Amino acid sequence: MSCINATADCPPLDAEIIIVGTGFSGQCMAIRLREAGFSSLLLLERAQSVGGTWRDNHYPGAACDIPSHLYSFSFELDPDWSRVYPGQREIEAYLQRSAERHGLLDKIRFGTRVTGARFEPDRQIWRVETSRGPLRARILILGTGGLSEPVTPSLPGLERFGGRHFHSARWDHGYALEGRRVAVVGTGASAIQFVPEIVSRVQRLHVFQRTPPWVVPRHDQAFSPLRKALNRHVPGFMRLNRWRLHWLHELSALGTVVDPRFMALGMQVAQRHLRQQVPDAALRERLTPDYVMGCKRILISDDWYPALQRPQAELVSEAIDRVEPEGIVTRDGRLRPVDAIIFGTGFQATEALSKLKIFGRLGVELNEAWRSGAEAYVGASVSGFPNLFLITGPNTGLGHNSMVFIIEANVAHIVGALRRARAQGATVIEVKREVQASYNRGLQQRLRRSVWTTGCKSWYQDARSGGKITTLWPGFSTQYWARARHFDAADYLLFGARPSGV
Repeated sequence: MSCINATADCPPLDAEIIIVGTGFSGQCMAIRLREAGFSSLLLLERAQSVGGTWRDNHYPGAACDIPSHLYSFSFELDPDWSRVYPGQREIEAYLQRSAERHGLLDKIRFGTRVTGARFEPDRQIWRVETSRGPLRARILILGTGGLSEPVTPSLPGLERFGGRHFHSARWDHGYALEGRRVAVVGTGASAIQFVPEIVSRVQRLHVFQRTPPWVVPRHDQAFSPLRKALNRHVPGFMRLNRWRLHWLHELSALGTVVDPRFMALGMQVAQRHLRQQVPDAALRERLTPDYVMGCKRILISDDWYPALQRPQAELVSEAIDRVEPEGIVTRDGRLRPVDAIIFGTGFQATEALSKLKIFGRLGVELNEAWRSGAEAYVGASVSGFPNLFLITGPNTGLGHNSMVFIIEANVAHIVGALRRARAQGATVIEVKREVQASYNRGLQQRLRRSVWTTGCKSWYQDARSGGKITTLWPGFSTQYWARARHFDAADYLLFGARPSGV
């Protein structure tokens, strides 16, 4: 029996719209929906506080690599950022203040982990499975982010290791590193921040490097009282500075998506930085990448190279063969005894939703639909999954600018879709299959000309599809903003009559 017009056997909705996650994505979505007049909202958060990735990644030295005045909401500019590049605690506090200021806390159900969801065609709703029981909503919006599920490599023998091991995203602050022999596996964006913080605390530090990253100077500094006063009291000062930073970062896309040859200048800057900080030619050679800058994530640091040259530090370029109870053995047969292993090995960026079992209109599970690589329309909608929206979904990531800018454009698109559905009295909205297919063909054509296809392997690529890039946007962030922020009803199917009493 259809539940569209029935009430006796059909439980009521828990909310018209359920939003999963309370980081930048979930908060921005909730704030903009409330501004648009949508009041029946429920936010689900697996932890006991807001913050998303900036709550979870609390390793020593955790900080953003985008300037604070750009890595914040356009509608929530903060004159009191302490420095150019904000640390984890400061960003988490910013998100906490944002949730409080916009009255979101009473809309959040904390300690509620989403495990899956199924679209029920008879009622035209989503049944959301959670750790605290099922919930029902007309619209389901996933704001879980692409950097929420850490990756730990399957090293042979790791289960037999006699010491402590953990991922940087699950940092064990109860384990004292002082006087310990520590192995760090990975030299990516997290390791480059926490290694300089812990090197002076440990007895011995072995940093296992598979591929050296391109590193450019950070030039971080604290903001002066005068600068904060200008932010607070001079009208338009912060917004003008925000746009200045935005366009400076946009220039980097010339090398990533227009022509990789534009990366030559950035490579010169990085090579000069390496020469200035590493006098030893042999070590410098091991720290020099052999791929085009930008093919992997570009990192910023002023203390990474000095940390690797501390007396207690060793850079290990030999591949890991196995883990023994007492330490790590490399391919050359050498055993390095260690008390702890810290993995700075990144996240499941191409399979960010792989742990969620989400079934669409025809009973197809989302991971099955994406078996050849994830794809969506403007990163927000997936054909076959009506009333489901993603924030920072496939091909919305950036290698050069602020993801908060992308989030706001992404959210504007979703709000436009829901406003149109409300205006037409529609209960179901779904992107047309041919629109999604055409959009993604264009994306992949543009990606083939990008720096990310110049030969290196990175987390930008989806191994399930032979290296298809499913994470990054192949253009300027402003181009995504222009494409996504306005909703075009011609791209979607809208149908169904709103049931009475809902």
